[in-house]
Amino acid sequence: MMSSTWMYEQHPSFLNFISCFLNENSFRSNIVPIAPDFIFNCGGLSVAFMFVTNWGGIDTASFFRKVQKLKEQFANFYVVITLPTREQNDALIYSYIKYGMQPGRPTFVPVRDLEMGFEKIMKIAHARGACKCQDALAKIKAEKEK
Repeated sequence: MMSSTWMYEQHPSFLNFISCFLNENSFRSNIVPIAPDFIFNCGGLSVAFMFVTNWGGIDTASFFRKVQKLKEQFANFYVVITLPTREQNDALIYSYIKYGMQPGRPTFVPVRDLEMGFEKIMKIAHARGACKCQDALAKIKAEKEK
């Protein structure tokens, strides 16, 4: 599922890339009014994503409030952010600390460009679904207990 709000903010060529990528990987897309930008259901597991395609110019306070709200609603939630410059990366780190984020809750995935960001989203969703299907987390927990 793709957020209708997020979709309307994107360039048509990038939306075409997403559509082609999903079709080539046998995914269907539904445009719906949802809070995260994407929700993928892989192997019976829902994985939610926020995908920030332009870090410069966003209201960081409202962004981090939304992140906090969504991390409480989704057990599997990731934030993918396009950061093409060192300055943007530094600004994200500063804001991350300023707004009291906990490392890994949710996981932030910085990327250099839009296409890389969407590919990361697909890889994470697929990997989480594969782990669920193979019950990998239960196996890891059992191994730890030994």
